[in-house]
Amino acid sequence: MKHYNDTTYAILGILTTECKSGYAIKQFIDQSLNHFWKISYGQIYPILKLLVQEELAEVRTSTSQGKLDRNRNEYYLTSKGIEVLKNWLEQPIAQVPTERNEILLKLFFGRYQAQEHKESLLENYKHELENRYQTYLSIEQAILKHQHNDNEEDSLYWLLTLDYGKRTTKAAIEWCGSALEKMR
Repeated sequence: MKHYNDTTYAILGILTTECKSGYAIKQFIDQSLNHFWKISYGQIYPILKLLVQEELAEVRTSTSQGKLDRNRNEYYLTSKGIEVLKNWLEQPIAQVPTERNEILLKLFFGRYQAQEHKESLLENYKHELENRYQTYLSIEQAILKHQHNDNEEDSLYWLLTLDYGKRTTKAAIEWCGSALEKMR
């Protein structure tokens, strides 16, 4: 069976949701996956084209009603696409993910920074993490509010990935506090 990159599998997964157009896929990414898997807008349409070429998805044209009646392409998984997605989901992960973290890289060479810069760097990072944590809480509330709709089965898994983000963010916030104490 042919192997695709993880971003291609991510788009296959998104097509299992109500998101069927390139625009809807991008909105979904920005509101959910973007917190742990970055996909640029420029990647979406080439991947959708590949999925159609590989017969993993089919494209249908629909007319949207509104001020500007226009045609838009919507993408639907084929049975082959579902099988490819299921096969990928059932495979063990190839490697434990490695984090690229600019704050850790800068801190690693911290001896070459002024003390106030190091402290400021960590305080700003902690503040950004606290904002991220609040965002995660808002996302959690939105999922809980809408989980009784068609997404009830998906909600469990969305909440699990969100819980990972909340826990790692909370741990990073605590680490910032500890690092600041040690440096002072």
